[in-house]
Amino acid sequence: MTSPDKYTVERITEIHAYTPNLFRFRTTRYRGYRFIPGQFARLGLHDDEGKIIWRAYSIVSASYDEHLEFFSIVVPDGAFTSRLARLGVGDEILVEKMNYGFLTTDRFEGGRDLWMLSTGTGVAPFVSILYEASTWTDYDRIVLVHSVRHSAELAYTETVESLKHHEYFGEFAHKLVYVPVVTREAVAGALAKRIPELLESGELEGRVGFALDRDTSRVMICGNPEMVEDTRQWFLGHGYELSRRGKPGHLALENLW
Repeated sequence: MTSPDKYTVERITEIHAYTPNLFRFRTTRYRGYRFIPGQFARLGLHDDEGKIIWRAYSIVSASYDEHLEFFSIVVPDGAFTSRLARLGVGDEILVEKMNYGFLTTDRFEGGRDLWMLSTGTGVAPFVSILYEASTWTDYDRIVLVHSVRHSAELAYTETVESLKHHEYFGEFAHKLVYVPVVTREAVAGALAKRIPELLESGELEGRVGFALDRDTSRVMICGNPEMVEDTRQWFLGHGYELSRRGKPGHLALENLW
């Protein structure tokens, strides 16, 4: 059991549902809480017996925001998400004081282009990374790919598009190529195949307008385990190497479960 001095009690301040099973929510933030964009937090809720259930959630908000934002699906009969989905503004949620994860740009050295490939709620850490000034100054070109089943699940399209008019990031926004992918319905302007297939066919590079290159491309992958594994294997098969502690490579990845 996590002791009370290891977490803070926060309150939900905002909830926005995109579909019946997909929503984002914001909470208050303990002033001492620190994280690196791309990391995840551990959130806790009490079960019916008063025990705390903990789940990992990638952080959407910027490192400097006064709130924390998270992006969640509702897992049918899920012990955590079914409780989370019933909460409203003002309700309490626990946040561990520790931060976690290595899906961060400091895993890389050098590189000119940053590719961020995501499915579903795996886009969350990449939104946080886009709100970090160093992302825009360290890379000449940035690609964000977000693959979902239905167009309603493209939750952060408006947020990404708004960067063009952001008071600080606007001057760098020309560096960003946003590629929506919708696999189960035809949507104008969106690609329609799984990310590994788009890589293998060259369709993704064709859409972006420039090629992946082992020497200059740095790649981050986040989403469902099948996509992450298939995409990882594609890059490893093309000579890319995983970044490890003390040994920077070309790839950083995170499974959602």
